[in-house]
Amino acid sequence: MQARGPLMIEHRLIERMLSVIKRKIMSKHLRNADYFTQVVVVIFVLIGSASLFAETRQDHVHQMAHRVMPFDISKTVHIFKMTEFGGVQKVILKDPGATDQIALIQKHLQHEAKRFQLGDFSDPAKLHGADMPGLKELQAGASGIKVSYAALPDGAEITFETTDIHLLTALHRWFGAQLSEHGADARSE
Repeated sequence: MQARGPLMIEHRLIERMLSVIKRKIMSKHLRNADYFTQVVVVIFVLIGSASLFAETRQDHVHQMAHRVMPFDISKTVHIFKMTEFGGVQKVILKDPGATDQIALIQKHLQHEAKRFQLGDFSDPAKLHGADMPGLKELQAGASGIKVSYAALPDGAEITFETTDIHLLTALHRWFGAQLSEHGADARSE
């Protein structure tokens, strides 16, 4: 009989584990072994059902974006274009009528471009995690990357250029991670 849930822990395995724990407790002459067994069972149940409450990575990024970006992510789209010498990251309006978002996009991307040029990728790290692919390499090698900002009629873009193959690979990995984690809020070009 298998337990239902993402961990798929067999019922017999849990019973054996609890039996071992109970024996160890009893061997040390501790009281309340049955209470401890119940606590362990509850822990296993909670671990097994934790993913029922977990959100997807895309949901997390969408919900937390406002902590890093001043514009409404649901009214915009991130576009990632990998190029031979780097890449272009754009943020533009989904709906041309949401013109109140343009200045917010432009101000944010201009600010981020300056920070990226200095090796400061802390905002993406806050949203996507410090261990996102390519991030550490980009931080360490920022002096080998030319970062430029441009305003667009419906948003803004940041262009990244490098001749270092390792930084190019890191940049493409970083773009790929963002593209994946932004889900429906992003696309590639």
